[in-house]
Amino acid sequence: MKDKVGIPRGMFYYDYYILWENFFNNLGVEIVLSPETNKDILDKGVHACVDEACLPVKVFHGHVDYLKDRVDYIFIPKFISVYRREYCCPKHLGLPDMVRHSMKGLPELIKPKVDLKKSNRDMKRAIIHTGKYFNKSAGAAIKAFNKAQNRFQRYMESIRQGAMPIHGIKYDEYNPSQILLLGHSYNIYDRYINMGIVDKLRANDAGVITVEMLDTHTMRKHTSGLSKRIFWTHGQRIVGGAFALMDEGLIDGIIYISSFGCGMDSVLMELTERRAKKLGIPFTILTIDEQTGEAGINTRIEAFLDMLKWRSKDEDNLPTHGEYIHSR
Repeated sequence: MKDKVGIPRGMFYYDYYILWENFFNNLGVEIVLSPETNKDILDKGVHACVDEACLPVKVFHGHVDYLKDRVDYIFIPKFISVYRREYCCPKHLGLPDMVRHSMKGLPELIKPKVDLKKSNRDMKRAIIHTGKYFNKSAGAAIKAFNKAQNRFQRYMESIRQGAMPIHGIKYDEYNPSQILLLGHSYNIYDRYINMGIVDKLRANDAGVITVEMLDTHTMRKHTSGLSKRIFWTHGQRIVGGAFALMDEGLIDGIIYISSFGCGMDSVLMELTERRAKKLGIPFTILTIDEQTGEAGINTRIEAFLDMLKWRSKDEDNLPTHGEYIHSR
């Protein structure tokens, strides 16, 4: 009988699930994935987690609660750094320990440390550490990971060519207006906590772009002119992607989805909004937490889109979209 590993559908799931899925499948391990976020998962997460945590962390606790009685292990990597000389948000560093101390009755947590700020050697240790849970040799674990990584790289390339990310967004260059949906992946792609914003935008004939559709080199190039280097990897992606799309004139507006109390977002939003104002690109922020009402979100979205339509009436030439993204 195969060991069952639970993967919570939250936080870095939206970035790395394809990699994890293929790695565990290559090891012969059965994966149990929690369902898409729903009210029950949110409520249980809010109950289990400390009040001061941001909404995505609370949601993650709810997904762990769903899995805890269904699996032999729960996979929660300890993300410290995924790029040289840079860091992940502190909530990723402490996530496995936070879950372990907040919740009772958990199965064993697989929590390999991912720390690439100096070299890639820690990744090899994390892979071997994970393989040992299933009595796999170091060579077998590394082979399984390398095969999974090749699949993951093909997946990421398909996204940059306009394919749809997990629960995500396919680029459509034919919409009359293009909206950059900006923020952390777990806010952009979790349809419950963002209240189906992609569907709402498309229902109003707006195209949606996300920074995941750009390559890393492009995003980093566009943050190189900042007076101080952004040392959060995912902050680099958010700001660099927004700058690239704004500088190339490929978007008509930006909607930034932020979790209430997110310290990183307070910096990233300021940097992005300044550039948007300089270039005359409409920018709005939707702040979400467990108390956010859908009616208020709908009103904000409708007002933003009405403003874009009003602006477009005075423009003689609409920007041409698509070439920049699909050529990268």
